[in-house]
Amino acid sequence: MSSELKYAVFGSGSWATAIVKMLCENRDQVGWYVRSPQTVDYILSEQHNPSYLSAVEFQVDQLYLNSDINKIADYADVLIFAIPSAFIETELDKLNIDISSKIIVSAVKGIIPVSGLLVGEHFQQKHAVDLNNVVVLAGPCHAEEVALERLSYLTFACADLDIANEVANQFSSDYINTRTNDDVVGAEYAAMLKNIYAIAAGMAHGLGYGDNFQSVLMSNATREMKRFIKKAHKMKRNINETVYLGDLLVTCYSLFSRNRMFGNMIGKGYTVKSAQMEMSMIAEGYYATKSAYEINQSKESPAQTPIIDTVYEVLYLNKNSKKAFKKLTDKLS
Repeated sequence: MSSELKYAVFGSGSWATAIVKMLCENRDQVGWYVRSPQTVDYILSEQHNPSYLSAVEFQVDQLYLNSDINKIADYADVLIFAIPSAFIETELDKLNIDISSKIIVSAVKGIIPVSGLLVGEHFQQKHAVDLNNVVVLAGPCHAEEVALERLSYLTFACADLDIANEVANQFSSDYINTRTNDDVVGAEYAAMLKNIYAIAAGMAHGLGYGDNFQSVLMSNATREMKRFIKKAHKMKRNINETVYLGDLLVTCYSLFSRNRMFGNMIGKGYTVKSAQMEMSMIAEGYYATKSAYEINQSKESPAQTPIIDTVYEVLYLNKNSKKAFKKLTDKLS
């Protein structure tokens, strides 16, 4: 594979900003689609993102910034999407160029709500991208720790391991350790599910449950994730690997976790709307909860998912979180 491939990142949130930072460690130029022209101008003049990871400074001569998605998509061979799942198709609708021959890297952690598809499936069905050219970028990794250059781990999943290794090499540095595997569907589902479990962990904390309960919750979440993914895509995988269990644990325990923060607010009595309004970042797990619940219920023999079901009842059926968790505690083992 050519080492002259051009890379571009789509999105301007904390994860997108962290990805640009990682790529700049290895590349002379990185394309960056930022929707707001004002934000583009600010980054070019002030050398940092005004709203996310503002401590990260960029050498602007390394950046090809533009608020026109078509110019950035045309520029690059490898398109890395870090736009929240609820909004990605709105941005993709702006495309008027063919991206079917591009390598697509999904840093999106959720199902596309408008289609109910995994990101890779969505790009295949809606944009004619070969599934062998879809890479899933998974953790365990928080953007905030990338900004601090604390040792972090990334997993790149792709059916074509040559592509996975090519992309992984562009991220590797003194503080980024990379791995590859071929479980694209499992990695995508794990990235989605861990945000739901982080909301559950946050709710438990907000309701006053302690570390003893949290350990039981995480143990059950691991087994529940395994059951869900096995129903969705049966193949040999070790759920204890970092791309599954590691990402789950960091998302559920870290103070950087926006999904845990969102759940904590719900547990403390915030309504969903008020919690969303108070947060400056998107909690992907909110949208993932509905998608995961509906996907599981659509199966002839649904997996046993008491944690997902409980989070769904609280977020979408307005069930009292205290009562819902009391019922959940009787279902955990």
